[in-house]
Amino acid sequence: MPVIETLGGALFGAVLQVLFDRLDSHHVLDYFHRRKLNEKLLKKLKVKLLSINAVIDDAELKQFSNSYVKAWLDEVKDAVFDAEDLLDEIDYEFCKFKLKAESHTSDKKVWNFFNASPKSFFDKNIESRMEEVLEQLEFLSRQKGDLGLKYASGVGVGSESGSKVTQKLPSTSLVLESVIYGRDDEKEMILNWLCSHTETHNQLSILSIVGMGGMGKTTLAQHVYNDPRIEEAKFDLKAWVCVSDEYNVFKVTREILEAVHNSIDDSRNLEMVQGRLKEKLTGRKFLLVLDDVWNEDRDQWKSLQTPLKYGAKGSKILVTTRSSKVATTVLSNKVHELKQLQEDHSWQLFAKHAFQDNNHRLNVEVESIGKKIVEKCKGLPLALETIGCLLHTKSSVSEWDSVLISKIWDLPKEDSKIVPALLLSYYHLPSHLKRCFAYCALFPKDQEFDKESLILLWMAENFLQCSQQSRSPEVVGELYFDDLLSRSFFQQSVKDNKTFFIMHDLLNDLAKYVCGNICFRFGVDEDKRIPVRTRHLSLVTNEDQYSDEFGSLYYAKRLRTFMPTSRRISIDNYWDCKMVMDELFSKFKFLRVLSLSCCRSLKEVPGLVGDLKHLRSLDLSSTLIQKLPDSTCSLYNLQILKLNSCFNLKELPSNLHKLTNLRRLELMKTNLRKMPVHLGKLNNLQVMMSSFMVGESSEFSIQQLGDLSLRGGITIEHLENILNPLDAMAADLKSKTNLVELTLKWNDSWNFADLMKESEVLENLQPSKYLEKLSIWNYGGTQFPSWLVNSSLSNVVSLSLENCKFCVCLPPLGLLPYLKDLTISGLDEIVSINAEFFGSRSSSFTSLETLKFSFMHGWENWECQAVTDAFPSLQHLSIKHCPKLKGKLPEKLVHLKNLLICDCQELEASAPAALEICELDLRDCGKLHFDHHLAALRRLTIIGGSRMKLSLDFLCTSDINIRMSSYDFLEALDINGGCDSLMTISLDFFPKLIRLCLTSCRNLRTISQGHTHNHLKDLQIIGCPQFQSFPGEGLSAPWLESFTIKRLHKLKSLPPHMPILLPSLTSLLIHDCPLMELLSNGGLPSNLENMNISNCSRLVASLKGKLGASTSLQTLSIQQVDVKSFPDEGFLPTSLTCLIIRDCPYLKKLDYKGLCNPSSLKKLTLFDCPNIQCLPEEGLPKSISTLRILGNCPLLKEPSQKKEDED
Repeated sequence: MPVIETLGGALFGAVLQVLFDRLDSHHVLDYFHRRKLNEKLLKKLKVKLLSINAVIDDAELKQFSNSYVKAWLDEVKDAVFDAEDLLDEIDYEFCKFKLKAESHTSDKKVWNFFNASPKSFFDKNIESRMEEVLEQLEFLSRQKGDLGLKYASGVGVGSESGSKVTQKLPSTSLVLESVIYGRDDEKEMILNWLCSHTETHNQLSILSIVGMGGMGKTTLAQHVYNDPRIEEAKFDLKAWVCVSDEYNVFKVTREILEAVHNSIDDSRNLEMVQGRLKEKLTGRKFLLVLDDVWNEDRDQWKSLQTPLKYGAKGSKILVTTRSSKVATTVLSNKVHELKQLQEDHSWQLFAKHAFQDNNHRLNVEVESIGKKIVEKCKGLPLALETIGCLLHTKSSVSEWDSVLISKIWDLPKEDSKIVPALLLSYYHLPSHLKRCFAYCALFPKDQEFDKESLILLWMAENFLQCSQQSRSPEVVGELYFDDLLSRSFFQQSVKDNKTFFIMHDLLNDLAKYVCGNICFRFGVDEDKRIPVRTRHLSLVTNEDQYSDEFGSLYYAKRLRTFMPTSRRISIDNYWDCKMVMDELFSKFKFLRVLSLSCCRSLKEVPGLVGDLKHLRSLDLSSTLIQKLPDSTCSLYNLQILKLNSCFNLKELPSNLHKLTNLRRLELMKTNLRKMPVHLGKLNNLQVMMSSFMVGESSEFSIQQLGDLSLRGGITIEHLENILNPLDAMAADLKSKTNLVELTLKWNDSWNFADLMKESEVLENLQPSKYLEKLSIWNYGGTQFPSWLVNSSLSNVVSLSLENCKFCVCLPPLGLLPYLKDLTISGLDEIVSINAEFFGSRSSSFTSLETLKFSFMHGWENWECQAVTDAFPSLQHLSIKHCPKLKGKLPEKLVHLKNLLICDCQELEASAPAALEICELDLRDCGKLHFDHHLAALRRLTIIGGSRMKLSLDFLCTSDINIRMSSYDFLEALDINGGCDSLMTISLDFFPKLIRLCLTSCRNLRTISQGHTHNHLKDLQIIGCPQFQSFPGEGLSAPWLESFTIKRLHKLKSLPPHMPILLPSLTSLLIHDCPLMELLSNGGLPSNLENMNISNCSRLVASLKGKLGASTSLQTLSIQQVDVKSFPDEGFLPTSLTCLIIRDCPYLKKLDYKGLCNPSSLKKLTLFDCPNIQCLPEEGLPKSISTLRILGNCPLLKEPSQKKEDED
């Protein structure tokens, strides 16, 4: 392992800081004082820890070069962790005594009860173990001198002084590499910004490039700085300053002055140097690059920028930094986050350094290994460059392979800049963040993790410093997480509208590197044996792996974490634990985090769980447990209990309220009907429930929710079972400020006698003003509650009113300022939606993006014309199954992108003016008409109905031809009936069309074309009885892949010149075209692979001699053809591998010679050929390995069975 000259602000410092805080806590001090234990032990422990702490920085530095120091440090860590365990047990005992006292006496007499108890075995054991820890620390402390460990002056816990990082050479403006890979877009963006003339009103114009170490920020800035286009910006002065991590306002200001003046400055104080710089910059337009900025102190930045403000307008500052906090501190006008290189650019950069234009070294084997190495670098330019240079000196395949299988940390220091580059970022972390980051070594590479879940793990491990009591651990954890994110240790990703986070592989390696054996990933780390000193264990699970190799786990008796991990956050990977559960719960007494989530073999939780005194997080989600043992209620340190997706779980222990430290209870997707009483006494408890079903008896009353602090979202069902509306008020939803999603459901079997009661119930279920999503289902009242009418829910972003069949009017929802999604469905009594719905005649629905109406069977009119400036942000409008709607639609929706109107047979209206509309879906939409051209349209779907009379004026100039106007963006056009005026369609008017499907267009006669179409991939013409022809010179569509023709009874021929004009066509389907033939100037497309012909006897006859010439056709299906013998000799192409003959009632024999011609034929299928009498007398050609006889082939049943058996 290389000698790394620093881990300043030692990782271990965070552990010691927590320990010092614990030694000073009132729990520990009060316990020792009132139980009359030896308080001198606490003082001695603190003194010894301070003595150790004084040399910790030096020890962590020297451990990489001195194995004795490393062994000493490991022993120290064990002793300190043991001390922490002792203090944890004191906390546990304190809580136990306090609970016992409170259950017997009044609060005033708690301490009397505490004092009265005699010294217990536990008390004596604590003293004895503490003396052992002190003895061990005393022994280790005496060895400091022998090991040459030095006291770091001024070094305290988490100090970032006392050790130096390997000095990074300062950057200069000179370009080291003539080519920059994969950054053309970023370079262009920055150059455009530099050359722009935007006014900033005397404020500095600043752009920050943010990215993790080694991402290429400096290189990009160098290329920009030296680009000839900079001359266009006409800067009077240019300066490049490498700021680096040793930030000093005086020093940086002087360096700026020297760079501008191009000479040494002798200023002796800040006043002098700022005055000189001001004089130099005043009235002059400058470009300043500040490279590698670390300092996040806004006051220091303000001081630095004071003379910079005197520059002329148009002056620009370009900052590179690893921290988004720096970008905020310097008041950036623009921030660009630099991402990893794409795969092709990664290979180019790597190859440049690995081969250095010596391409004769690039053989297949070397290239294969090289690409795997590139993949491991995950687009990090520094890693690609460094390892590429290293491999340039390696000539053999075996040497390349050894680099592939090695870890980056095994590379010789002189060959790698990666280790110090990334350690520099780590060095700058405060000690509390180092511990949190190192813990992430439990995650395998590419692990997706959730922000909240990781924070809860940190909380359970006691990593979050909340000594001020002013912030909750959850809030502190969020600050920690955001800090690491801003420093590029984590990367955010969004998939399926869900946000999760990952770590770059090299940062994952870094976390593992700095934590050593403390964290171990079973199934990932190379060592098969779990090290004795391991404190945190993760188990990587998948369907094929069963965890029965835990033999060495028993040696890690001080384990604090046991949890399974899955690389994909959205996938539950179930696993089996072959370890006896009693052993797991009995042998590992020091567990803080225990997760058996998705363990299929867990059906019962042992009562021994109550012995886990240190346990703070217990996750039993997605297991088969039916209950928790009562001993769970003695886990007084427990903060987190997760029971999600425990479908068999029926009840919780009645004394759960004794878990006084419980902060989070997760019960998502469970079938619990009843909550334990007194949970409301737990002031810090947040409960997450996906659903709560109100029962008919008081035992399952909604009142149970009253004392719970609900978090996240909940669905409350069977509200019809609430007998007294006051019970709904007792649920106290209004006070649940952490409840952001709420669904209220009645059943849909209304009792008309209860409708008035339902109105009162809903009125009393008013949620808090912080609610973000609300759904109301099957509500039986006639009016919505006042809290929905008076806009009390000012923060709602999503609202759904469904199947509220008796409501006669809608509340003024247009006044909800943040409402983005609104769904109204099944409100049958609504006849008219009028101005009341908008709430204001001047502006309403200011934030609404999606509006959906459906199944509004009584709705006739939408009075929206009197309201101006409504729906300024609307992007999606859907109106479905509103059969009586006649009225008008909004006149203008400037940002509408998607419009769907379905089953609105009575509609007679103009479509909204929407210039940005890109997707239009019209299905049985009455007499809707368009008065404007839809130039931005990308997808158009039209499905006609019996009463639909859609005006195609927006497409057509007349009833005959498609208008010659621009539909440059249309990619998909599907028409299925309802367009009887359509007679001719020209491909020229849709130059970007990818899919064209024309179905049941009764008067469509032809497709025309004047120019080659370079985008069409899928063409379908189905059931158009008047269709007769394609373009006379052929259908020119070089990218067409799939061509379908069905039920075109007047079409006589395929398009001519297909081999030339349709070179990409691979699939051709022709059904029910009885007049069709292949033209003499025709022929099949040159790359056709699949052909399906049905009920086209003339076409089959015309294919003789031409089909056999195909060299690409692999699958041929022939259906409903009037032949007695098939195939004729020479009919089948030599490339054919699969032949399907189906629904040929007149076919009597198979021609042996015809089957023999394609020697490649492997599969033959006969389906519903009732008159075929037998297989060829000669048998089947030897090439055929699979024969399938299906359906009605009675004369072949016996032979087919025999043939299949033979096969």
